[in-house]
Amino acid sequence: MSRRIFLIVLDSFGVGELPDAADFHDEGSNTLASVAKSPAFHTPNMKRAGLFNIDGVNCTQPEKEPRGAYGRMAEQSRGKDTTTGHWELAGLISHRPMPTYPDGFPKEIIEEFSRRTGRGVLCNKPYSGVQVIHDYGQQHLETGALIVYTSADSVFQVAAHEKIVPVPELYRYCEIARSILTGENAVGRVIARPFVGEYPNFVRTPNRHDISLPPPRETALDYIVGAGLDCIGVGKIFDIFAGKGITRQIKTVSNDDGMEKTLALAKEDFSGLCFVNLVEFDMVYGHRNDVDGYAGALTRFDRQLGDLLACLRDDDFVIVTADHGCDPATPSTDHSREYVPVLVMGKRVRSGNLHTRPTFADLGATVLDLLHVNGATDGVSFADRILS
Repeated sequence: MSRRIFLIVLDSFGVGELPDAADFHDEGSNTLASVAKSPAFHTPNMKRAGLFNIDGVNCTQPEKEPRGAYGRMAEQSRGKDTTTGHWELAGLISHRPMPTYPDGFPKEIIEEFSRRTGRGVLCNKPYSGVQVIHDYGQQHLETGALIVYTSADSVFQVAAHEKIVPVPELYRYCEIARSILTGENAVGRVIARPFVGEYPNFVRTPNRHDISLPPPRETALDYIVGAGLDCIGVGKIFDIFAGKGITRQIKTVSNDDGMEKTLALAKEDFSGLCFVNLVEFDMVYGHRNDVDGYAGALTRFDRQLGDLLACLRDDDFVIVTADHGCDPATPSTDHSREYVPVLVMGKRVRSGNLHTRPTFADLGATVLDLLHVNGATDGVSFADRILS
């Protein structure tokens, strides 16, 4: 029977500050501890897998007899953004941080972007994605100028109203930005952020599109595809890896949609990896400091996780992890430098404590081992610790 791995990234679900959190101004961040206090939080399936048995997690009573393999992973890459985190999960440590722009982008970049798009530019500073369309949306409607902003992450974001700039045109503008942002200005992602509505009730749409840098060398995904197996990207996985190592792209509009599509894939015959990103934990709840919303989203995911576990074949694995933190209870609205959980479930899984893995890249090495695929990663496999 073909082996299948369902690797699910709960985008921003950190489990406590890393030792170097102070270097990133993230002292005290603990996404799990913050959301576990909410009355909306109820995750029995992850609890049974060992979520609250993870080293350093003490916000809820641990499971007496966990049914999964459980642990936490430290990030070795110099960053706390989505691209860097996912690349490390796939086996690639980024020793050089991607550029960030706390004072906005250089004048020459903005002028070149404006010249090539034929439109003016508004904002050009770090900003909340929801607040920026509130503050600049009406001026954008009146002038047609593009709203360009960034964050603490290595991103160049372009917001535009879908009535003023049709979505395909906005995507083209982002491709222009991607071609400009090279060399020392090679940001991790250029992101299209379309919105609709009338002032003051502007709303972002699901037509977001990320254009990432391609990974600088092969990841676990490339090795899986090279071995003739499937590597299905659900959600923004295709964008994060710039399409490298992906055999099939499945777009989603929400966490629930992502899990519904993952459940549908569980009923299909494929061999290899189903790599899922659930972005709403980060985008909708973490960045907006919505503790109860985050907790409720985890509760809904946990129910769908139970449905997925019921669909597993004898040789299937489900791995739940994250790419960074985004503690919704801290004053910051940015990502936080945290450990991420790793929960491994399946009929062949030997339960037990994986303790603290020194890098996310250990997960990429483990996925290759579980699929019997050879490949060079920056991590060390723990497959022998989880196979019964």
